[in-house]
Amino acid sequence: MRRTILLLRVSYWIGAVTDALAAIAMLFPSLGSMVYGLSNFTPGADYRYAMGSAASLMLGWTALLVWADRAPLERRFVLVLTVFPVIAGLAASEIAAIRAEFLPFASVVPTFVLQLALSALFLGSYVRAGRMLATWPDRTERQAIST
Repeated sequence: MRRTILLLRVSYWIGAVTDALAAIAMLFPSLGSMVYGLSNFTPGADYRYAMGSAASLMLGWTALLVWADRAPLERRFVLVLTVFPVIAGLAASEIAAIRAEFLPFASVVPTFVLQLALSALFLGSYVRAGRMLATWPDRTERQAIST
């Protein structure tokens, strides 16, 4: 049980750190262009506006993951929401950028690998916690362990 809670907490914090780093890359286009291998990239006001909005949402999700860590069992569904629609939506956006020839496929492969690994971690943590709770019916004991 403690390992399951630790796995949930590790999942929340890995997600929060990853989101915070992504927000930094969004706020500073020169960093984002380095990550994706975009040479001579000079974003206009429209790109900066879109990335500023996206970074705000990303930082909000970072805070949500930290909040979920405060009650890891009770808030475990946040991990599912992080995979669907957040990670899935980001992957769809990256595929669209590749198809539009904005991003080279090779530069996005590491991001896809990271997204796949995070999705496996988050969904695995969620399922493991659900199985643990299914075999552990005493609610008061659950609450004592999760704090």
